[in-house]
This record gives sequence, structure tokens and C-alpha cells, in this order.
Amino acid sequence: QVQFVESGGGLVQPGGSLRLSCAAVGTAFSIYGLGWYRQAPGKQRDLVARISNGGNTNYADSVKGRFTISRDNAKNTMYLQMNSLKPEDTAVYYCNVDPPVRLWWGQGTQVTVSS
Repeated sequence: QVQFVESGGGLVQPGGSLRLSCAAVGTAFSIYGLGWYRQAPGKQRDLVARISNGGNTNYADSVKGRFTISRDNAKNTMYLQMNSLKPEDTAVYYCNVDPPVRLWWGQGTQVTVSS
């Protein structure tokens, strides 16, 4: 059984930074393209950033230039460095493969950007 566990969220002021981590258990992590997703209250879950198994990255326009996705296959871990955070970045952040597998969603980690 595959499990993704997200961590690193919290409350941060506008303009601040956070680094999210995603640990994968039960899968050959390195073979997959991976993604960070987020869901704000009342909205659908959207892809924020993706990284291929070869390390190529893509970002949603709303986070381009502010967020950086990376992966460490040896540690079965993926990261999302978030800088210059804005209130509209407030959401629960999730990780999964890309495209996502419904049964593999974790609990997510809450990111709140507020003064």
C-alpha cells in the first residue's frame, strides 16, 4: 500500500517562506513523476508544481518564480520551497504522483498566510 505523508505547513505572514516535505512509503518513488497540489476552502484541488522522474519541473502560473519543487529519490522525499507567500496561497497542500492516484492522497498539510 502506498502512502504519502506531508509536513512542514503552518502559519506565516505575507512575504514569508515555508518548506514542505512529502515522504512516500510503499512505492518505488523514483520511477514516478510527482506533484504538489493544493485545495483552498470551497475550491477544487489544483496542481501547483510537478517534477518528472528525470527532474524536469513545471509550475502553475500563480506560483511561478516563488515556489521551487525538488526531490531526493534516495530519501523517498519531495520538497516544495515556498517564498514570497501571499494570502491567496492559503490552502491544504498535498502530494501525490502526477497524474494523481485517488487512493494515494494523504492528509495534507495546512498552510495559512495571514498577518
